[in-house]
Amino acid sequence: MNKKGINRSKSKNKNSAKKLRRPAPQPKQARPDGAVRLNKAIAQSGIASRREADSLIAEGRVTVNGVVADMGVFVMHNDDVTVDGRPIRRAVKRICMVLNKPLGIECTTDRRVKGNIIDFIGYPERIFPIGRLDKNSEGLILLTNDGDIVNPILRAGNAHEKEYIVKVNKPITDQFIAGMSGGVRILDTVTLPCKVKKLDAKTFNIVLIQGLNRQIRRMAEAFGYRVVSLKRIRIMNVKLGKLKSGTYRLLTQSELNQIYRRIGL
Repeated sequence: MNKKGINRSKSKNKNSAKKLRRPAPQPKQARPDGAVRLNKAIAQSGIASRREADSLIAEGRVTVNGVVADMGVFVMHNDDVTVDGRPIRRAVKRICMVLNKPLGIECTTDRRVKGNIIDFIGYPERIFPIGRLDKNSEGLILLTNDGDIVNPILRAGNAHEKEYIVKVNKPITDQFIAGMSGGVRILDTVTLPCKVKKLDAKTFNIVLIQGLNRQIRRMAEAFGYRVVSLKRIRIMNVKLGKLKSGTYRLLTQSELNQIYRRIGL
């Protein structure tokens, strides 16, 4: 056998020995409450990106509670995770909350702005809004400290629903409902088809899967209507419910798990 063949054989044996240190692959796990995938926990520690973390795991360089980790496992906040024998510094606990934003509050983290949402809430840890809700609109806004979820929630291509109750300045016609539902030319584009339902003479419910600037107001204006009040009552699986204006609550673990499943994290 030539030298090149011997090297290949050695390489194969070396790789085989490395694989033997890892436990047999386990069936696909359901996400336990409060858990995150191992590659995300490593990425949050700042050691490596998710893709690099996957490589570290594949190479057998990551352990969880003293056992060489397999791909795709979930870890809890109190699990002992090491990379090359060194414990990783775990990220702070994820925060995600829903605020019933009152009129007049600006969805900005710029604390020089009067009425900014950060000072209004006064939460003791750093958080930021996911998207925005106009100063003259009210209702559900999500805030978090987890930057990983922001773009997947906001990206129009992911078709995540946002639901609103809207009151306009004059009686709603069937033509208005049909026009709003079918797509409206605003901002040099045509809005995506959406669900619109008349609730009473001047009030309708609308469900969007995109978020153009002042979209509902501009859509109504295209048909000669003016929005008098606008309230968001749902984003994806999170509902405003009976949350009082100006108050917030943390999302339940069930709500968080559904969000993370829907955005693929």
